[in-house]
Amino acid sequence: MTYEIEIGRGKRGRRAYSLDDIAIVPTRRTRDPEDVSVSWQIDAYRFEMPVIAAPMDSVMSPATAVELGRLGGLGVLDLEGLWTRYEDPEPVLAEIAGLEGEPSSPAVTRRLQELYARPVDPELITSRLAEIRASGVTVAGALTPSGTVRHYKTVLAAGVDLFVIRGTTVSAEHVSKNQEPLNLKKFIYELDVPVIVGGAAGYTPALHLMRTGAAGVLVGFGGGATTTTRRALGIHSPLASAISDVAAARRDYMDESGGRYVHVIADGGMGTSGDIVKAIAMGSDAVMLGSALARSAEAPGRGWHWGAEAHHPDTPRGERVNVGTVGPMQEVLFGPGHHADGTSNLVGMLRRSMATTGYSDLKEFQRVDVVVSPYAGL
Repeated sequence: MTYEIEIGRGKRGRRAYSLDDIAIVPTRRTRDPEDVSVSWQIDAYRFEMPVIAAPMDSVMSPATAVELGRLGGLGVLDLEGLWTRYEDPEPVLAEIAGLEGEPSSPAVTRRLQELYARPVDPELITSRLAEIRASGVTVAGALTPSGTVRHYKTVLAAGVDLFVIRGTTVSAEHVSKNQEPLNLKKFIYELDVPVIVGGAAGYTPALHLMRTGAAGVLVGFGGGATTTTRRALGIHSPLASAISDVAAARRDYMDESGGRYVHVIADGGMGTSGDIVKAIAMGSDAVMLGSALARSAEAPGRGWHWGAEAHHPDTPRGERVNVGTVGPMQEVLFGPGHHADGTSNLVGMLRRSMATTGYSDLKEFQRVDVVVSPYAGL
């Protein structure tokens, strides 16, 4: 059986599916939503919902990380963002929200590059993480692979419960003639905390990341609301197929390693509750949300959303987009919902989908039947 189709006489390609291309089909008994569990656990850390906040300045501040933690999720602070570059980033955040121009405006991109040109201050990394730790919630921070090389000792000294290495794409083997690459296997082996690493977009790269000792693998490439990677680099991995591929790598790695389970975390392109539901149905254990949480009233972006790709100094491939405000974070996650478009009561909608299809927990729900939908995007 082949999954490849002929694009032209000189090239064949595998058909891949986005979350919009699939739908879940109820095929068994139903349940009361109150009987459904949406909790999950990674290493020693248990959470009441499978929601991780993306380490983006428009989504997470120390205060919103604490709030999400109190609500049962995991907030991840970008340790190379504005909160570790400025003692008081609020005026900078206000300026970004007030910039005039279309999302693809060169003037907006240039100003973002200027604002993010200030160096990361290690002392601010320490103080921001201390602020989160003082609240009693699980502490998590994120660095890019290059930032990890420079700042991981500061992060570990400051104290984190979970460490995230996140980039547009992260591989277990990075080849460079110009600099010493990050040896993920050696690095993770020497750490005393669980590491979540990614993004990965397919079976083989994910399997290699699992072999480094990562506790979790982020799945996604070029599918977020703010990224223009598909237009700028021509690279994109439809998320439904990517999650399924990485879930298959998890299964095979469990056999290879004698039962070690690596968590699959869908990352990017999940702006509504239906996207979250389908990401878990395809095999993810949890989801990393950006735009969905950027719509909360507490979000630092003030209704605007942007990622690190938008201010890359040489090859920007992202935009600042207006996602609006839905309501308080409590309402966005747990309702009561006042929006019929899947932007509020995200966890409640997940719970209801699981109940409608008869599944009692997230691991069971990964076995739900799906179909390729003829009404993609609706």
